Amino acid sequence: MRAPMEPEMSQKKGVIGGGLCVTPGKKGSMAPSFGDSKKDSAQARILGSASAGILELLGFHPVDTIAKRLMNNQKKTTGPEATTTLSKVIFKDAADKGFLAKYKALFPGLGFAAGYKIMQRVYKFGGQPFVNDYLNKNHITTFKSTFGDRHAKPMMQAFAGSIIGIGEIVLLPLDVLKIKMQTNPQSLAGKNIFQIFNQEGWGLYRGAGWTAARNAPGSFALFGGSAITKEYFFGLEDYRKATFFQNFIASIAGAVASISVSAPLDVVKTRIQARSKDNVESGMKIISNMIRNEGILSFFKGLTPKILGLQL
Repeated sequence: MRAPMEPEMSQKKGVIGGGLCVTPGKKGSMAPSFGDSKKDSAQARILGSASAGILELLGFHPVDTIAKRLMNNQKKTTGPEATTTLSKVIFKDAADKGFLAKYKALFPGLGFAAGYKIMQRVYKFGGQPFVNDYLNKNHITTFKSTFGDRHAKPMMQAFAGSIIGIGEIVLLPLDVLKIKMQTNPQSLAGKNIFQIFNQEGWGLYRGAGWTAARNAPGSFALFGGSAITKEYFFGLEDYRKATFFQNFIASIAGAVASISVSAPLDVVKTRIQARSKDNVESGMKIISNMIRNEGILSFFKGLTPKILGLQL
């Protein structure tokens, strides 16, 4: 009697930054026509997301610092002194120093950034597939009837991203401390972590509503843009079968869409959270001042370096 054949092991790729995982599958078995019934392992999702967070931190933190400082800047950066003014905005006290000093000046708050970025990536990219699986299992009929069979899957990915993005505000304290170190380090100067938390208290959740308002469309565009690229541009029925190149292009498309959509509220959020405890200003007041003093384009400050940083 012939021994039963062992199931062949096949490699599956995650949706966005979800990493690589090995799942048992039978040779010749058909990919699911809708919804990924063969789940990526939780371990692969978490490890892949954490790795993505570390790599992003090392390559993107200087760019993020530049973007945050541009967002928080209310001075004009045009005219004959534009270059000097811009240099002072970006490099602060290191504006007149050498290259290495300027580069070092772009790494404030790295410890807070490390904690925030790794936890954020684990939560967002590790958690979104679980929300998507839940929607696929319990609400697939609703999505099909609302958006049609062809559009239901990318819309589910987008909605799952939006839901997970709103919940990201639980990590807000680390993000706020990172922003303060990047834009307003004087407010935290000479204090240890315990003194900082004691001083700021619930103020570390200042701007939570604006953060949720930014994250909802931003994460919708991030995961939706990637899914749309895989679905319509590459014609993939099973997103896990995407090649490295396809994942790369889809991730870039989703990231550009996310950054662009969330840019205006990101500027408002950054200005709220950069302020010290005794100099609080509401989001609506900030918006009013921006429109009156800086113009509509001020809502897109910092957008260029963030998009260019995607190439890192």
